[in-house]
Amino acid sequence: MNPLNSPVLRGIVLILIAIALFDVMAAIIKYMGASYPPQQLSMFRCFFGVFPAIGLLFLSRDWRRSGRPIKMRQWPLGLMRGFFVAIAQFCYYTSLANLEFALAATLTFAGPLFVTGLSIPVLKTKVGLWRWIAVMIGFAGLIMIMQPGTDVFTPYALLPLCAAFGYASSSVSVKLIDDGVPTPTINLYSSAGALLGATIFVVATDAYRIVETGEDWLWLFAMGLAGGLAVFTLVSAYRQTSPSNLAPFEYFGIPLSFVIGWLVFGEAPFDRLMPGVFLIVAGGIIIYWRERYHAAKS
Repeated sequence: MNPLNSPVLRGIVLILIAIALFDVMAAIIKYMGASYPPQQLSMFRCFFGVFPAIGLLFLSRDWRRSGRPIKMRQWPLGLMRGFFVAIAQFCYYTSLANLEFALAATLTFAGPLFVTGLSIPVLKTKVGLWRWIAVMIGFAGLIMIMQPGTDVFTPYALLPLCAAFGYASSSVSVKLIDDGVPTPTINLYSSAGALLGATIFVVATDAYRIVETGEDWLWLFAMGLAGGLAVFTLVSAYRQTSPSNLAPFEYFGIPLSFVIGWLVFGEAPFDRLMPGVFLIVAGGIIIYWRERYHAAKS
């Protein structure tokens, strides 16, 4: 039997590819951040990322079985999820330009902590003792990394947390969309909303610089393509198997970001990340473990 026939293994391979693509995108953003403002980078990321979203739509069997629907009853919510993403992108891209690559990337892994917290008021979810313990452990890890009140603390360290909150808001709000709406349709609305939000940010802040070289256009295209393909691959991974089987593998992005930061940007914030990074990972894994536990009981 071919092991790749296992949906779980296919899902794991796909999510590792997605995480690698996200880190490649972030590295390009950090590199281009010296020449272009984060609002503009976000706009180009969303523009070029729309094409993989359209590809995902046309390749989806569920979408074709559903009659190829484009309209969605809750379209304002679909677009609002994209606005959350646009805000998160602006915060994350700004942090990449002002923090070490691995530090900015690691702090965004606070996402599961925010998802847990937002699930209470938004989804009316009951959060038990174990998950509250996980949130406190992860929060302690964040404090250890940011080191508020010391000379090494910088307000820019708050931006990845704002980004994590924005991405978590998008993740939680998707649960409010009707179950019958195909995932690619939801993703298309989110991509369109993110592009609209990012464009509004650029216009409102007059943060546009003319792209003068073909090389820069290639980098911008590669950034958007990597991000769009990352989302495409991530969605494909979560369609293979249960999220609880895949979520722990998302933390592969932490050591990968450290390697990229070291090899590409000459950064090695090892002392800054340790041991707080272990607490963030531990908190996230406990949350996913409890979700899997409750799913098995239901």
